[in-house]
Amino acid sequence: MLSFAVVIVVPQLSSPVSAQAPSCSAKVTAAPTGPATISAASSAYGTVLVVGSGEYSGCSLYALTTDELHTLTSGKAPFACTDATDNAFKASCDTVLWPALLTDGAPIAERGVNPTLLGTVTRTEVLPGTSVQQVTYGGLPLYRFIFDDAPGQTTGANLFDPVTLPPGVWYLVGPSRGRPAPGQALIVQETAPVYQGGKPTGISATVLAASESTGLSGEVAAGGNSDGPVSVPVYTFSLDKGHQSACQGMCAMAWSPVLTSRSPEAGTGVDLHQLGMIARPDGTHQVTFDGHPLYMFHTDASFPLITAAYPTSINGAGVQAFGGLWLAVQL
Repeated sequence: MLSFAVVIVVPQLSSPVSAQAPSCSAKVTAAPTGPATISAASSAYGTVLVVGSGEYSGCSLYALTTDELHTLTSGKAPFACTDATDNAFKASCDTVLWPALLTDGAPIAERGVNPTLLGTVTRTEVLPGTSVQQVTYGGLPLYRFIFDDAPGQTTGANLFDPVTLPPGVWYLVGPSRGRPAPGQALIVQETAPVYQGGKPTGISATVLAASESTGLSGEVAAGGNSDGPVSVPVYTFSLDKGHQSACQGMCAMAWSPVLTSRSPEAGTGVDLHQLGMIARPDGTHQVTFDGHPLYMFHTDASFPLITAAYPTSINGAGVQAFGGLWLAVQL
């Protein structure tokens, strides 16, 4: 099981990057006074959205997979990143941890951005007592990240976040179609304790896992505080047939597809020839193992800086949900 010993004092939310760098991590404290501008820039994950001209110019922008619940429920479900502070950080998601990109007026598309994908959504909980507009792209709200101090940093990339409600994956956003920009997936093996019904079974298993939270783990590792990205156990779904995923919509909110931008990479102990990928209906690409699409379970979400609060564990093995059986891939 991976473990992380960090020297960052979590309640202070101190960034490991120099405070002299242009700050992308500033929390939201007031409504904006002008329209937000959105641009595109190159990154290790491909071309992605960033803040255009203005105070946070060049700062990376992220979208959260489980924010889609708001759309899937016709607005009945709240956004997954809210002002709730009942988390290990004791801090608001949408103003502190992942500051919402707000705008006063229609957002402006700069070079490389598809203006037809830009939009806004009204948020009333970001600044209590104030109704503000948050920028959306392809229908999903956009956010900065507290550990991105400087333009060009991507420490929030692929973070499977246990703090949001429900947990979801934060992805950089490709400008052409507004799809996630996950980069190349890395599939590894992981030994972790097995839980059933939220209770430990007393046994551990070595299973196939996805190397997630790659951006933040790399940043922390540069300071000597981490031994690598968090590895999240992956699962197969019994209803998947013919190299196609039967888990869409609400199912994908609980069982996040393991996404990749190109052919996945195999870590130690994993046979590259068993890995592949399929196209999902939304145009993203999902990693497969022996032809079976792979997923992550929301209860397994972990955070590199606070693994004591959210340790790596196997919670989805043998679960019956969405009409089928979910199995971990044992090695």
